[in-house]
Amino acid sequence: MRTAAASAAVFVAALLPRLYVALAWTREPVWDGHYYDIGARSIAAGLGYVGTSGGAWCHYPVGYSGLLGGAYALFGDGRFTGPLLNAALGALLAVAVFRLALYATSERRALIAGMLVALLPGLVIYTPLLMTEPAAATFVVLAAWLAAALGHRRWGLAAAAAVLGLGILIRPQSLLCAPLLPLLPQGAAPLRKLIARGAAATGVAILVVLPWTYRNCRVMDGCAFVSTNAGWNLAIGAFPRATGRFSGLSGDDGCRIVTGQVQQDRCWMRMGLSWIAADPGRWLGLVDDKLAYTFDHESFAIGYLGEADPTAWPEERKRLGRGVASWSHRALLALATFGVVPGPSRKRPASLLTPVALGLVAFYAAATPTHPFWPLAILLVLVAALRVRALDGVRLFAAGQVLTVALTHAVFFGEDRYHMVLTPWLALLAACAFDRDEANRALGGPAPSG
Repeated sequence: MRTAAASAAVFVAALLPRLYVALAWTREPVWDGHYYDIGARSIAAGLGYVGTSGGAWCHYPVGYSGLLGGAYALFGDGRFTGPLLNAALGALLAVAVFRLALYATSERRALIAGMLVALLPGLVIYTPLLMTEPAAATFVVLAAWLAAALGHRRWGLAAAAAVLGLGILIRPQSLLCAPLLPLLPQGAAPLRKLIARGAAATGVAILVVLPWTYRNCRVMDGCAFVSTNAGWNLAIGAFPRATGRFSGLSGDDGCRIVTGQVQQDRCWMRMGLSWIAADPGRWLGLVDDKLAYTFDHESFAIGYLGEADPTAWPEERKRLGRGVASWSHRALLALATFGVVPGPSRKRPASLLTPVALGLVAFYAAATPTHPFWPLAILLVLVAALRVRALDGVRLFAAGQVLTVALTHAVFFGEDRYHMVLTPWLALLAACAFDRDEANRALGGPAPSG
């Protein structure tokens, strides 16, 4: 299939179900979506980024509200504008995954990757939600695609890093991806070269963000790189009542007297660090719970929809939705781990050892009532690290995304919505699974068709 025709097919396959759920399931935004909507409306009205109090704020990153605000300014701030924007971004994401996968595998397998992103239940039902994760994933995948396609040119890496910089305004943790951009498309290279190019890419991404940082320094009570929730999140993952997932903080936990958002965030950062220093064993002991909450299930979108429209989502329907989304995610994660191991070969019986071991871990996770799938994410990273010289840059970059998410939420706290930024990468890796032809790796351009 010609690449352009395949791209169009992926786009349509992704857009149609997203349009349906956007039009059928959208209600008033709830939870964090309520705040992103408020910020977007203030931006569209020309008032800048303001919060519920009407004053300048940056507790949540500005990027997604900025996208919504642009859409509101162009098309009006009706209930469907945001979800329809999400539908378009979701379709773009599926195409970008397809085009990027061409640098790692055959066109047929790349098409599978794009179609997985197009049709995965978890990504489709996220469309009515005014939440950041799919949009954040889109910018990282676009940056990776640009790096793979243009990285051999002098300005190509800078262009990719600039796109990633825009993604950092949506999800600040995306900055951790910048040093990995030089892996695309060639994969492993001399370490000195990778470090130098990674530092350059990181610098360009930061330059894109700095005007927003300057705004914060000018209008807030102190400087903040993107947002003021890092200290808050660290404290949630470390305070005496921490469970490994989100739990609201109050004045009784500390930081009773603060005069601004930046001061508050710095206070919570100090409190979080002090709790970790006082009992590092307890904090480290929460890591497996944090990773379990992040990787073991997928229920946030169903909970959001149920909160927005309780009558349309009785408990039985929510249970079904959570089951479909969770098992789709678990199956994808399990299959993705096989995307970083060499395809089995009859001539090399030892090549079966790693797939068999991973299969046993996946079977145990599926059969155990608590479904501990998070070790598969760690094993994916470890196997990729052991095969760093053999893997193409796309799969190395994908494994790097899993590593950045696992590290981030091991430090802070876990929730299942945080793995949504990984779903496109897991789809790409899943499409590469059980490929006997390691020559499908691309070192300088898209892999051959087949």
